[in-house]
Amino acid sequence: MKKTLTGMIALGLLLGTPAITISHPHFNKTITANLPGGVAVTIAYTTVPANEDHTKKAAVGAFLTPGRPMLKLSGDLKAGEMTIPAGDYHIGVMKKAENDWVLVLHPGQVPRGQTPDTEKLIKLDSMFSTAHGVAEHSLIDLTPGSGKFEGKVVLTIHFGSLFLAGLVS
Repeated sequence: MKKTLTGMIALGLLLGTPAITISHPHFNKTITANLPGGVAVTIAYTTVPANEDHTKKAAVGAFLTPGRPMLKLSGDLKAGEMTIPAGDYHIGVMKKAENDWVLVLHPGQVPRGQTPDTEKLIKLDSMFSTAHGVAEHSLIDLTPGSGKFEGKVVLTIHFGSLFLAGLVS
């Protein structure tokens, strides 16, 4: 009996170890795209689990930044009526209303734990949706737009049930 119990515990520890080692990985991700017109865009972020409670409790006007993503532009981008100058930007989302969000860029890095200067925020022309399913971890990308952004390039953030597309070119 003692040998069987010891064997079962050892087997459980042995089988459980790989699950502990490989479960829930987080990693740094970099995406680079060369847009029409020759501007190189690089997005760098760390994948993080979606925290729906945090987004639901966020106050209107709150700035959230899943995985502290950064956007780097090698040249100016014309985004609708606005021009986004070349440079580095912290990517975030801002809660506009209880069920509405906008994708925003902040020039440079926002120090961890600090609130960005809202006067410096660049609010992208955005489409918000909860109809794209759930992303268990943060997903950030550049994609061809659809709907009102058809034929344009959009920056997308999918985090939990929140999906935002912001016009960048």
